[in-house]
Amino acid sequence: VQLQASGGGLVQAGGSLRLSCAASGGTLSSYAMGWFRQAPGKEREFLAAISGSGFSSYYAASVKGRFTISRDYAKNTVYLQMNSLKPEDTAVYYCAADRAASRVGVESPRRAYDHWGQGTQVTVSS
Repeated sequence: VQLQASGGGLVQAGGSLRLSCAASGGTLSSYAMGWFRQAPGKEREFLAAISGSGFSSYYAASVKGRFTISRDYAKNTVYLQMNSLKPEDTAVYYCAADRAASRVGVESPRRAYDHWGQGTQVTVSS
């Protein structure tokens, strides 16, 4: 499975963006999916995960209530809707696929994801 993240860009603080993660070479329906980000000089940070069924999701405290993860099985795509963006949200955002995960939750940030997208830059200006 190859993942292609897109939708990043420059936005003012308080604005919104929707990131997409499209898959090719396989179907995402059997994967739990996650979104991560990495800012310059910082470690990679887990943001959100969604189960293969789409029924369960899990969020980091830093984005809960502002970000929403979702998936469209027909389009083989996972989304991250980001609202109320802050300058500290500036980072490269990555999607990842986890074939072995049967659920999502507190373990999601530490799981070994099988496939990663190339990243999309999000810049939030103050």
